[in-house]
Amino acid sequence: MSTVVANPPATAAETDPEALGWMKGFPPSPDRTITFQNGSFRNFPELRWAWSNVRQLVPTVNVWRGAGPASVLPREDHDIGAVASITMDGRPMTFAKMLEETYTDGIAVLHRGKLIYERYFGALKPHKPHIAMSVTKSFTGVLAGILVTEGKIDPQAQVTDYVPELRASAFGDARVHEVMDMTTGLEYTEVYTDKNSHVWGLRRANGMAPIPPDYDGATNIFDFLVAQKKQGEHGKAFAYKTVNTDVLAWICRRASGMTLSDLLSECIWTPMGAEEDAHYHVDRIGTESGGGGLSTTLRDLARFGETMRNHGRFNGRQIVPSQVVEDIARGGDPEKFKPAGYTTL
Repeated sequence: MSTVVANPPATAAETDPEALGWMKGFPPSPDRTITFQNGSFRNFPELRWAWSNVRQLVPTVNVWRGAGPASVLPREDHDIGAVASITMDGRPMTFAKMLEETYTDGIAVLHRGKLIYERYFGALKPHKPHIAMSVTKSFTGVLAGILVTEGKIDPQAQVTDYVPELRASAFGDARVHEVMDMTTGLEYTEVYTDKNSHVWGLRRANGMAPIPPDYDGATNIFDFLVAQKKQGEHGKAFAYKTVNTDVLAWICRRASGMTLSDLLSECIWTPMGAEEDAHYHVDRIGTESGGGGLSTTLRDLARFGETMRNHGRFNGRQIVPSQVVEDIARGGDPEKFKPAGYTTL
């Protein structure tokens, strides 16, 4: 009787995009070329290059940092890499080893406003934006909160008060706060490992998945959202579904009269004193993905985190109203998390 031993996964060093030579050469050799159309940009280890080079794969729109100087991030270097840490599966290891085992592209640690640890690996560099994926939702939510405090969005209003095009969709009888809290009742599913899940339709619509030859679904974000169907009741249970944030982004555009990229630039990126422009990937008609399309540098993401830690104040000014930060910090309704089955929440 023999025992089959599975091959261990490739290490961070073995999948380093620089060492592997992804996209090197003029042109790159076919076995080292990563493209959008064949979907290779989503494969591992190719994605270790792709997530730091989104602009070379899909259309994007800039989030301008403004004309002013970058705000200061005071430095106080501490090599915390040797500090013992514990991973999620309980194995003891150092902090540096944890970064290696999780294929980290970059990390910045702030302590009391000072940048104490900053490291970059693989394709990422300090000046290069890395896709933030669903951290994008945090920016959309904060922008909506700002518009609420300005009286431009009423959380109790119907979604259709701002976006009447959604009247025949699942969101036709939803209120804005239900979209903000992800407590809408939707048929939409978000299972990333299931190619039949609705999230793949969203990815095709928002420009982050190629369109197959026989595809007859939506090819832009707006068409995808108006086609969503209701399942269950609104306001009863939390369920993590990106389409809610894309609806919220649509509401923000209508309430402000601005694109999401210009709104983020004006409300956060410029007053924060960002070091670099950010960018959103866009769909086939130039619409930003408000649920997962933002790419930022690590330091600017750290600046935003420090802004929120300081109740919305940074760079010598109040950028996010303190009541918005306090509302986020209070969290959602625990009773609405229970039916969703998210045991860690």
